[in-house]
Amino acid sequence: MRRASDVPAFSEFVEARSPSLFRTAYLMVGDHQLAQDLLQEALVKTLIAWPRLRDHANVEPYTRRIIVTTSISWRRRRSFHERPSSTLPEPSGPDPAEATVTHDAVVVALLTVPPRQRAAIVLRYYQDLTEAQTAEVMGCSVGAVKSQVSAGLKRLRGSLRQDFDETVTGERETTS
Repeated sequence: MRRASDVPAFSEFVEARSPSLFRTAYLMVGDHQLAQDLLQEALVKTLIAWPRLRDHANVEPYTRRIIVTTSISWRRRRSFHERPSSTLPEPSGPDPAEATVTHDAVVVALLTVPPRQRAAIVLRYYQDLTEAQTAEVMGCSVGAVKSQVSAGLKRLRGSLRQDFDETVTGERETTS
């Protein structure tokens, strides 16, 4: 139950300590508007706890603690890191549609590589196995894996280069 004397005492506390508490809030979140929101939330929680606080000399540390714990819980929220913007940013990575086309071209080119070379490439680069693990799965030596991967990548590059040349020139290269 709030006493009539609580409201003026709390108002005096807010008036006297708000600038200092705001600095703490700002340093916790790094944004003026968020710091204002954080301070307001901390002051509301302090007001709710005001009747339980016996020693009003400890109210400021209590409020600072609320600011710190509240800012930490805000940072844990996924939405905290989202910032509204008037303009949409330019895409920073490759176009997903282009990545799909590239992936499909690599898969098609990979099918032209002989089976053992393909297996070595798939195990090493798609399954992310070490050379020793790949050798164990393939039942061969590490040296054999290295040579299979090397030959397979050479063939894969040649196939992809040919596909690229066909795409750019629009015609299939023929050798006589």
